[in-house]
Amino acid sequence: MSVQIPDYDIIQTIIEQALREDVGDGDHTSLATVPAEAKGKAKLLIKDDGILAGMELAEIIFKKVDPTLEMVTYKKDGDVIKKGEIAFHVSGSSRSILTAERLVLNFMQRMSGIATLTKEYASLIEDLPTKLLDTRKTTPCVRMMEKWAVKIGGGHNHRYALYDMVMIKDNHVDYAGGITNAIDNVAAYLKANNKVLKVEIETRNMAEVAAVVKHGNVDRIMLDNFSPSEITEALKIIPRDKFEVEASGGINKSTLRSYALTGVDFISSGALTHSYQSLDLSLKADFKI
Repeated sequence: MSVQIPDYDIIQTIIEQALREDVGDGDHTSLATVPAEAKGKAKLLIKDDGILAGMELAEIIFKKVDPTLEMVTYKKDGDVIKKGEIAFHVSGSSRSILTAERLVLNFMQRMSGIATLTKEYASLIEDLPTKLLDTRKTTPCVRMMEKWAVKIGGGHNHRYALYDMVMIKDNHVDYAGGITNAIDNVAAYLKANNKVLKVEIETRNMAEVAAVVKHGNVDRIMLDNFSPSEITEALKIIPRDKFEVEASGGINKSTLRSYALTGVDFISSGALTHSYQSLDLSLKADFKI
């Protein structure tokens, strides 16, 4: 699967910070044990079945550490992988390979775990029009990589952060003094600040759904912690030509399809980025070159 790099500049910044965290004033073990002129080759060995993610990112990391490192790839992001396969070879300065090793593995293992879980979820509803969304329940400072992995796995990204969409949640409603106040406050804020953003509102029960439908002025209604049968009832009063509908709240692999069969436009799941199992990958020295 070909998924465009989300934002190259931001990814470069994340890599720079991660290298500062890991390398500091030097990879002293590699500097002490490996001659400066040593050249080597290493392979990325796949030790779990799943979906591969992070190949493009790995090349960016290697080039950031040492522009002379060269990757030869045998797999691509989104490929189904099996234990024992090799994803790529990297060759060049042995010291540079060793310095980049852990950062490459840390990202690829986690991204592949997210992509694998996302693929498992997405495959359950691939014949239905409902889109599977991630959430903001991500690891601070590496959200872009995790949302990238969701797309590689066949899911879709919800809003990226607080700034690119208005999502009125239960606490906003309560602090604003009710649903209509919250919606009206948002409309006034967007107008005053000359902003054009999609507006979503979370609802907790049928009364709140009815209030939103009556008041309008939002783009999407989230049905939070509704059962599939409750969603079916809610959809009877929601004009689908006026509102998108999203289901959310505790939806897992065993219940996902029943929610999608209700006909909602979106299902969001925080599990994609907080309840995955990292894939086991290993970078092994192959031979000297």
